[in-house]
Amino acid sequence: MNNWADVVVVRHSNIKILEQLAKYSMVPVINAMTDVNHPCEMLADMYALSKIRKNFVNDQYLYCGAAGNIGLAWKEASDVMGFELSQCCGKGYEINGLMAYDSITEAICGKDIICTDSLPLNALADFRKCQITKEVMDMANDGAILNPCPPFYRGEEVSVAAIESKYFVGYEFKKYLLQVQQAIIIYCLLS
Repeated sequence: MNNWADVVVVRHSNIKILEQLAKYSMVPVINAMTDVNHPCEMLADMYALSKIRKNFVNDQYLYCGAAGNIGLAWKEASDVMGFELSQCCGKGYEINGLMAYDSITEAICGKDIICTDSLPLNALADFRKCQITKEVMDMANDGAILNPCPPFYRGEEVSVAAIESKYFVGYEFKKYLLQVQQAIIIYCLLS
C-alpha cells in the first residue's frame, strides 16, 4: 500500500491489526474505529463541544452504555483532556477507572454532557434503569446536552421524547465529522 496511498484509513475490530499496519507502513495509518476505541469520533465530538461550550473540560460528563469502543473512547478523551467522566450502566458493564452508577436518576445529577452508545439486544434488560428520557434530562444541570452516538435507538438507550427535546445535539454534532476527518488527513499529510 505504500506505493498506492498517501494515507491509509482503517476501520477494523482488532486494534492489533492497526498497530501492525502502522508499524510497517511508510504512510500514516488513521484509526477510524476499533472494538476498543473510536478516536476520530471523539475528536469530532470535542470539536463540536468547543463550538457551543465556553470551556468543555470544566463540564461534568456522563456516559450511559457498556464498556465498548465509544465508552472507552470517552474514557481516553477524559484521561487526555482532564474532564470528569462517570458511567451509568448495568452491573457487569463497567469501565475500569470510572465511577459507575446503575440508576440514571442518581447518575444524572450534576451532569452537563450526557453521551450514550447503542446497546446489544441481549443487554437491554440489564440497562432498564439507565435509559435517558426527557424527564431524566430535566434533572441534569442547566444547559445540559444529550449527545447519543449513532446509531441510537429510540425507546432503548434513549427515549423518543429525549431525542425530540431541546437537549439533543446529535445531528448538529455529526455535521462536524467530515470537517474533522479532513483535518486529520491534512495533518497527517503535512506532518
